[in-house]
Amino acid sequence: MNYQLIRSKRKTLSLQINGNAQLIVRAPNRLSIAKIERFIDEKSAWIENKSTTILAKTPKKPNYIDGEKFLYLGTEYSLSIKADHPKALTFDGQAFFLNQGNKEEFLAWYKNSFKKIALPRLEYYAKNHQFSYNQVRLKTQKTLWGSCSSSNNINLNYLLIQAPMSVIDYVIVHELCHTTHKNHSKYFWQLVSSILPNYKASKSWLYENGYRLTNL
Repeated sequence: MNYQLIRSKRKTLSLQINGNAQLIVRAPNRLSIAKIERFIDEKSAWIENKSTTILAKTPKKPNYIDGEKFLYLGTEYSLSIKADHPKALTFDGQAFFLNQGNKEEFLAWYKNSFKKIALPRLEYYAKNHQFSYNQVRLKTQKTLWGSCSSSNNINLNYLLIQAPMSVIDYVIVHELCHTTHKNHSKYFWQLVSSILPNYKASKSWLYENGYRLTNL
């Protein structure tokens, strides 16, 4: 069974099926692969049931045709294909417009829109809560919404532009808090909560809906 292994200073094993029905295994640093895979075997029924449930609700890949709906800041908007429309994707607040639909146009528009929205939010939270970071990169990834390196370089997944603003804020604050705490200790979550008291709602939204954001 294929899985992604994440090791840390934790004391216990845990399993997670993400929005792409991929198995994520979190394990202590020194635990042997044999023990990890024995644990996976013991939980095989749970893994299969969870994966089947997630795959069943995963929507089909879009065809980028007239009338299809696409997410932007947590709301779905229709795509209108117009032969006389310029090639680049545009959005008027009510619908998306293209002369011929394709994934690349959406990715380019999403990235540019995320840059305009997320970078000022990042600066806002950093300035108001005394966080210091170095470089910021915007990229698209299937399993990570954000990351913070040991040298405080922050990566943000620009597909988050499809999520509600509260979720974007949560991921930004999450990564900024990692500039102070390089783990998910209780002190880390206390810091997140001090900035975003309702962060758990955003975290839950992302867990339940994250698969929709990568379905391009």
